[in-house]
Amino acid sequence: MSDSDQRVVACTIDDAVATLVLDDPLRLNALSFEMIAQLSERLQWLSQQPGLRAVVLTGAGNKAFVGGANVHSMAGLDPASGRRFIISVHDVCQAIRMLPVPVIARIDGHTLGGGLEIAVSCDLRIASSRSMFAMPEVRLGLPSVIETVLLPGLIGWGRTRLLVYTARAIDAATAYDWGLVEEVAEPEALDFAVRRCIDEISLSDPDVIESQKRLVREWEAMTPDEGIAYSIDEFERTWERPEPGKRLKAFVQNLEQRKLERKK
Repeated sequence: MSDSDQRVVACTIDDAVATLVLDDPLRLNALSFEMIAQLSERLQWLSQQPGLRAVVLTGAGNKAFVGGANVHSMAGLDPASGRRFIISVHDVCQAIRMLPVPVIARIDGHTLGGGLEIAVSCDLRIASSRSMFAMPEVRLGLPSVIETVLLPGLIGWGRTRLLVYTARAIDAATAYDWGLVEEVAEPEALDFAVRRCIDEISLSDPDVIESQKRLVREWEAMTPDEGIAYSIDEFERTWERPEPGKRLKAFVQNLEQRKLERKK
C-alpha cells in the first residue's frame, strides 16, 4: 500500500462532537504530506457541518500527540518545496483556529515541533501526565516558525525563547505551570477530563459559544481599545437573537422562586 493510499486521519461525529485522530502511531503521528492533506480536508468538511458543538483533536496511541514533522517528508525539501510544506502546515493550523466551535487538543505523549504548533492552534489543551513538549527544530538546523508565534501569548516571551533556543523538553506539570496546557490528568482519566470540558461547553447556547470564540480570536490581533470596541459591536449583535432574553428571564424566574422558597 502506498503512502497516498493510507488513511492517516480518522474523523467521527458522535452526539454533536467530532473526533479527529491523527493515526500513524508507528511514526509518532508525525506530519507527513498525506496527513496534512487529509487533516485539511477533514477540517474543511467539519467547518460545514451544522449542529456541531466541539471538536476533539488527538493522536493515535499513547506515545505521541504529534511527534513533529515527518523527517522523511522533509529530507528532500528545497526552498520552493519547503515554503509549500510550511504553508500547508500553517493552513491546517489556521483552519483549526477558524472552526466556529471550540477545538480541544487531547494530548497523550510527545508533542513536538509542528505538533506543538497544532496544539497551540486549538482552543484548549488537556494533557495526560506522561506528555512531553518541545520545539526541537533548531537541532535540525531549522527555526521554529508559523504558529510558534502564538506561544508568547500563552507562556510569555522568556519561556518561548527558552523552548525555541534550547530545544529543551518540558513535562506536563511544567507545561501546566507555564500555561501551555489548561489541564493535566492521569492517563486513565484523560478522556473523562476532555468529556467534562465538552459537557460544560455544551451547557451554553451554541451561537454564543461561536460568538465567544470569534471574539477571543479577534482579540489576539487587537489592542485593548480595539478589542473593547469590537466587543461592544458583538454584544449588540447578540441581542438580535432570542436566546439571551429567554435565558435571562429563566434565570430571574429561578431567583424569584428561590426567594419564595426561603421565606416559607
